[in-house]
Amino acid sequence: MTSAPAAPPARAYRRLGVEERRAQLLAAALTLFAHRAPDDVSIDEVAAAAGVSRPLVYRYFPGGRQQLYEAALGSAADQLTLCFAEPAVGPPTERVSRVLDRYLGFVDEHDAGFSALLRGGSVAETSRTTTIVDGVRRAAAEQILLHLGRGGGPGQEAAGPRLRMMVRTWIAAVEAASLIWLDEGKQPDAAGLRSWLVDHLMALLAATAASDEETAVVVADLLSQETADGPAGRLAALIVPVAGGAAHLLPPA
Repeated sequence: MTSAPAAPPARAYRRLGVEERRAQLLAAALTLFAHRAPDDVSIDEVAAAAGVSRPLVYRYFPGGRQQLYEAALGSAADQLTLCFAEPAVGPPTERVSRVLDRYLGFVDEHDAGFSALLRGGSVAETSRTTTIVDGVRRAAAEQILLHLGRGGGPGQEAAGPRLRMMVRTWIAAVEAASLIWLDEGKQPDAAGLRSWLVDHLMALLAATAASDEETAVVVADLLSQETADGPAGRLAALIVPVAGGAAHLLPPA
């Protein structure tokens, strides 16, 4: 008589601490929200992804999906804000390039969730979620101003209204370009998009410097730190021939 095969040993259950369990649930939720709109994610799916029961999810997030989404969004916002933190080492445009590499990496990894969040229209969108997203935008602008020497940090003056508006305009353009990039199947590649966004920042700075004395000082200081083989040098080599075609628009000497 053939004996029945032995049953596999039961997987040991490990009781997690409150913060560890909460972090586990948030990680599972973030994975789901990263690739699907929040309206399409259920508590049952979060529980399954975390390997726990549905009641346990509600024990930690009694407000259900909305509370879980807001907590996951806050966690993602912290990660996204960290993308903009960069040591003040090297030419400013190279620092911004590294910032954008991290930012676009985040967008690529969280594509559907990023798109759903910034486009709005979800039932999960509330004043609290809007405040979280606006906080990321403002923190990103402050980091860029620090690299321009106007972030109000040690030894820095605070940015004036024109420069601050210009930087916030660029942050909005980066956000819009990221959404279009997702719509277009992530074309051009991330490196190409990053280079174009750095060029965009330089172009906005140059245009603003033409009519704003503070920005003109910032641009002069920035260019003094740049190199011929860096992003600013590459852009200058491309722009000078194009600008030469506008010589006929200048008033007679």
